Amino acid sequence: MLPQFQLDNQLCFRLYSASRLLTQAYHPLLAPYGLTYPQYLVMLVLWEQDSQKVNDIAKRLLLETNTVTPLLKRMEQEGLVRRSKSAEDARQVLVQLTPKGREMEKELSDIPMRVAGAVSCASLTPETVPQLFRMLDDMIEKLKD
Repeated sequence: MLPQFQLDNQLCFRLYSASRLLTQAYHPLLAPYGLTYPQYLVMLVLWEQDSQKVNDIAKRLLLETNTVTPLLKRMEQEGLVRRSKSAEDARQVLVQLTPKGREMEKELSDIPMRVAGAVSCASLTPETVPQLFRMLDDMIEKLKD
């Protein structure tokens, strides 16, 4: 077998495995609140800046609007967000946090630190995280092109 076809030599497999396992680490922390990991990402975007267009949320998450829309519908049914037509352009849908969605930010404020504790290892330290972020950001930007 050629070395380039060995699973352990694949960057994509390492990234996929790390992403999948990291997402799994969030599950027991989010489940009591009825949130999935993708819904949590939407909440993070809205906690940064409330009242955003669906298109802008999708762009921020590097997703298509047809992926984000069903998430938002479920979140609206759970009372976390409210969707409404934009006053400027009726084709645009604005998403706003409800009081329940805003309150959830406080309730979930310890999750980033809990996950950080779960993934802490010798090579991933407060000093190395910025470098890892830069490398991943570079990779993401290159792949978006």
